[in-house]
Amino acid sequence: MQPAIRNGREIQHTKTKRHFNMGTTFMYIVLTLWALTTIYPLFWIVNNSFKVSRDVMNKSFSLALDPVFVNYTTAFERINIGRSYMNSLIMSCSTVLLVLLFGGLAAYVLARFTFKGKRFIYSLLYATLLVPAFATVVPVYELLIKTSLVNTYWGLILPQTAGNLTFATLVIAGYMTTIAKELEEAAFIDGCNRWQMFLKIFMPVSRPVFASASIFVFLWSYNDLFSALIFVNKEKVRPIVALLNEISSQYGTDFGLMATAVTLTVIPILLIYVFISKFIQKGLTEGAVKG
Repeated sequence: MQPAIRNGREIQHTKTKRHFNMGTTFMYIVLTLWALTTIYPLFWIVNNSFKVSRDVMNKSFSLALDPVFVNYTTAFERINIGRSYMNSLIMSCSTVLLVLLFGGLAAYVLARFTFKGKRFIYSLLYATLLVPAFATVVPVYELLIKTSLVNTYWGLILPQTAGNLTFATLVIAGYMTTIAKELEEAAFIDGCNRWQMFLKIFMPVSRPVFASASIFVFLWSYNDLFSALIFVNKEKVRPIVALLNEISSQYGTDFGLMATAVTLTVIPILLIYVFISKFIQKGLTEGAVKG
């Protein structure tokens, strides 16, 4: 009787393992096909950036076995893409720093302090997420004109900081509520005040959520073409997304140059994501459940 039971268990285990392997294989096939839909367009753009415009039209899907760098030379010399690069990085990085500073302080107060009106402030923050950015363009533009900030770095940094501050505050506050109260009590015993506690305890522990918020804020500010066209439309402060829009208008037939411009636009995003991607999932999931 025992051998029969053992054989039955082995058969069931074999079927379960086979079913698991088939399910896993199918899942990997689907994920691979989905990944190709994202990776291949990027590869196609980078590959075509090393071709002249004629080859992009006639041999669009062939490999650039004999790469040419004339498009990159033209991008940096004729259209001054390096200046737009610096403008985008200055504006986006400044926006990220300001959002993390003010959003982190606001989140710390909301997550660790108890005071009257706290529920109302939360409701107000959630309500502001429902207001479309297009509805605030006119009053923001009038305010920038009165303060002489149009076509300056601050003319784009301040509106983008204000637009991303609510999101960052709510996400960081959700994470900080999960931090053990014992850490706070131990810091009080060691003589830390509230400011020291924020710098030495809550900021280091909250690094994953700060990294998650920073990459989202950077992406949104870096790719914000609408605000760039309105608030900073001069060449000296023009970000790279606005330059890309101009290239598509003035050099619409130079497909090699357009592919190069798109490639150079995407590179900073990929590099930043590679360096801090390990923090993104941890920062978003750990703050989702209050523990």
